[in-house]
Amino acid sequence: MQRQSPVDNENLRGRIVVITRPAGTAAALTRRVRALGGMPLLLPGLALRGAADEAVARAGLKVALLDELLVFTSPAAVRHAAALAPLQTTATVLAVGQGTAQALRRYGIAALLSPQRQDSEGLLEHPALQDLHGRRVALIGAAGGRGVLREQLAARGARLRELHAYRRVPPRLDRRHVDALLQLPASARVLLSSAEALQNLQQLLPPPAWARLCAATAVVSSERLAAAARAAGFSRIVLAASALSADLLDAARRAG
Repeated sequence: MQRQSPVDNENLRGRIVVITRPAGTAAALTRRVRALGGMPLLLPGLALRGAADEAVARAGLKVALLDELLVFTSPAAVRHAAALAPLQTTATVLAVGQGTAQALRRYGIAALLSPQRQDSEGLLEHPALQDLHGRRVALIGAAGGRGVLREQLAARGARLRELHAYRRVPPRLDRRHVDALLQLPASARVLLSSAEALQNLQQLLPPPAWARLCAATAVVSSERLAAAARAAGFSRIVLAASALSADLLDAARRAG
């Protein structure tokens, strides 16, 4: 496995690209795949839902926006939070990954992020999160997940507030998804940017369909996800620079 760099003179002509982004969020990525000559296959590993109690979440967000530091865990956290209330704050805002920072910029917020690693561990290395004793920190995302940020922010002395702006739930897969996978060639690329999505697909797909998926090349967004993909059964894995669509596709274009 090696990290791939962007290229301009190669495309995905004739290759199937499996998109595992949450249901309803892959339209732009689908268009990019087609523009590069690829054939997108939508296989959502997650579905996203709004907060279970929007009134409670809205009230919580308005209080969180008054805290000293705000940490957004994903682009979905940004979108769902912005749907609850305007993201107007004087707090220092941090983002997990370039995709999250990009989403915040759409709402006029310049966020700090780790330049080295596009994940929770990378963000925790940021100087702004080293000495948090007594500081008011809001963690904005969804319930569940690995809990790395939650545990480390609390361990560093933060007065931590968690806001669940949305929910992640398993996707609804039907016979069309299974039939498409049973015909999937080994030359296909599988774009993976979520360990939870990978786990859902492994649990929900029938073994023959899962085996065909694992015979393709996995294009992953982090070293941690590369390890998860390998443990799940993928043998050909390519590491992209980040979870951004452009980086995933650049890696897919260069995969051997």
